[in-house]
Amino acid sequence: MLNKYARAFFTGLFTPLARFFLRYNITPDMVTVFGTIGVVLGAMIFYPLGYLWWGSVFITCFIFTDLIDGTMARLAGTTSRWGAFLDSTMDRVGDGAIFGGLVIYFMGRGDDPITAYLALLCLILGFTVSYAKARAEGLGMTASGGIAERADRLVIVLVATGFVGLFLPVWVLTVTLIALALASSLTVWQRMAQVREQTRMDG
Repeated sequence: MLNKYARAFFTGLFTPLARFFLRYNITPDMVTVFGTIGVVLGAMIFYPLGYLWWGSVFITCFIFTDLIDGTMARLAGTTSRWGAFLDSTMDRVGDGAIFGGLVIYFMGRGDDPITAYLALLCLILGFTVSYAKARAEGLGMTASGGIAERADRLVIVLVATGFVGLFLPVWVLTVTLIALALASSLTVWQRMAQVREQTRMDG
């Protein structure tokens, strides 16, 4: 949902920055890897130490590279299957670090195993959402959309985690993760239904 309504806005916002990077021979792949490193460092350093607000702010700054690298590739005319593969792979690394950082914190300093298990569940379901799409495309079909795409999941978890680190009680994040797990489960089902319908049409 956020992909549909917000991507065009942020793409326009970051286009000048994308042009700036290209002018200085910075490649989209460099931005992709740099952004992932930033997300991983933010999630695996700030979150386990309990700095949920600053960790979320730090991660958010690097999340936007996911839009910048794609914009750079289109402007330079260098979009490729390699770039798409690298971007998707790095996305999984970043997502794993974000939810993994929360698991580490709530199993340790945060002392809230239920929230830790929910973060782990969201990680598993988020990976399954992405895998369903990738596997369908590998079989020559499509499995996209749903109520909890990657951008939706990231915005939800980063906003909830950040404000819990600032002033909200932990149960707000716990409830958010429950809702996110349910939404991710529904998204998996929606994508499976898409593939099932396409296989029926194939006879």
